Amino acid sequence: MFVINIFKYRNLVKELVLRDLKKKYRRSILGYLWSMLNPLLMMLITAMVFSNLFRFDIDNYALYLLTGQMLFTFFSESTSFSMGSILENGGLLKKVYVPKYLFPIARVISSIVNLFFTIPAMIVIMLFTGQSININLLFCFIPIILMFLFCVGIGLFLSAFAVYFRDTFHLYSVLLTALNYATPIFYPQKIVPEEYRFVIELNPLTYFLNAFRDVVYSNAIPDCKLLFTCLVLSIISLAIGILFFKKEQDGLILYI
Repeated sequence: MFVINIFKYRNLVKELVLRDLKKKYRRSILGYLWSMLNPLLMMLITAMVFSNLFRFDIDNYALYLLTGQMLFTFFSESTSFSMGSILENGGLLKKVYVPKYLFPIARVISSIVNLFFTIPAMIVIMLFTGQSININLLFCFIPIILMFLFCVGIGLFLSAFAVYFRDTFHLYSVLLTALNYATPIFYPQKIVPEEYRFVIELNPLTYFLNAFRDVVYSNAIPDCKLLFTCLVLSIISLAIGILFFKKEQDGLILYI
């Protein structure tokens, strides 16, 4: 039913995505170029701080850092934006019937469009640092798609939960900060002490990031077991998000 309605209302989803993109870059001189410039600038600043700390552990630290920042930014942006999508569109939902789940899904789609805009910046860094580029690079879209599905599930859950519990916005920002440090974005996983490594292993973002880095950073086909883990995480996230949203969607309009 979800997939059928998404196709049925595809024009609305398209307009919602375009609205989000236009809103993000409204009155910006460089516009969509910021999607490429922002990760590059963040990578340069972070690399200047941490490259000396990890210079003996990570080759091509700039690319290692950029791949981590790209996926974490996508997760952070898509889930955060999805969380407020029902509340922000409450006026429309009270006037006309529209499947409510289209709004958080549209937010995740707009975020993955932003992610695709950063891929040229990633390729520039790969060329600049002498990283080999071949047909294997196309495999990077597999972990991206799996992470997209994972984010849709999280976004559906958060968008409904936040309507009932507004403190979710504040709590989630704290959780994102914790996840930023619990995900091996700017440090190698092997430097984490053995007794604390379980924190990294329990973090689902670690698996999506490692699968993405297998392709982009290690120039290899992603490990099948790792992709299977990502697939399972995506299915679980989608199942929880869809079931929770479906259960609560009829009562959302009363609390908007």
